[in-house]
Amino acid sequence: MTGSARTHSALPKARTLIEALPWLTHHHGKTVVIKFGGNAMIDDELKHAFAQDVVFLRHAGLRPVVVHGGGPQISAQLDKLGLTSEFKAGLRVTTPETMDVVRMVLAGQVQRELVGLLNRHGPLAVGMTGEDAHTMTATKRYADIDGERVDIGRVGDVTAIDTGAIQALLDDGRIPVISSIARSADDDHVYNVNADTAAAALAAALGAETLMVLTDVEGLYADWPNSDDVISQLTALELEKLLPELASGMVPKMEGCLHAVRNGVTTARVIDGRVQHAILLEIFTDEGIGTMVVPDRNGSDQQTPKNPEGGA
Repeated sequence: MTGSARTHSALPKARTLIEALPWLTHHHGKTVVIKFGGNAMIDDELKHAFAQDVVFLRHAGLRPVVVHGGGPQISAQLDKLGLTSEFKAGLRVTTPETMDVVRMVLAGQVQRELVGLLNRHGPLAVGMTGEDAHTMTATKRYADIDGERVDIGRVGDVTAIDTGAIQALLDDGRIPVISSIARSADDDHVYNVNADTAAAALAAALGAETLMVLTDVEGLYADWPNSDDVISQLTALELEKLLPELASGMVPKMEGCLHAVRNGVTTARVIDGRVQHAILLEIFTDEGIGTMVVPDRNGSDQQTPKNPEGGA
């Protein structure tokens, strides 16, 4: 025999797979709720990479659930129809006419495209809305402007979750893709629900291992705009203290993360959806990317270590 083995060019690929092994073991059988949005929703390459990531999670033994909004697509359709896009306190004023467009775009355009991308890899994805099987129930939400309660139309907050239909799909090996609209039990109207809020509520109700929120930034910055250093991990209490200082666009995302980890979700992560395969980098590598929120350090709250085998 020769004194040394041949070096194979594909060896680095094997090392990458081995790095993922403890994470595959740690997350196997766990539910992960992913909020799909930002650039990942409008860039074709990123959309395809997102679909590949979600299918990979499914085949790796996880139980992914996708929740999506569709702000840019809704605004574009409203413009085509000559309807004005108006925002108050960061929320879209949603008239009955606007709500018809929201419903059409979310369930008939954004959801269908995403289901189609996922199903290129097999009969996996099933589209539904918060209305279906009373999955999400909402109540009317008002905006707070300078201490005054302002009516912004058909905008809702989630008041109840029925996970039965989602659990049935997961148990059948499917990938639920859920549009963030919900019907009210009070007035029977359909409401537009912030997708970050809806994803957090679903993650808590499902007892998910992880909530992942795709954004158009690298994560939560430690001292923006003075620095672009990203906070890699923080507790719920640490996040709560930072909330009043955050930019308005990050508030619903980080409030969703806070709600999730305070209601049974093990970790909540904000990751950069502009990076191809960001989901896989976050879940299956030792370093990860983005910002991870964990429960407060007390009693039964257990943090997920950066290395699932016990390393730092």
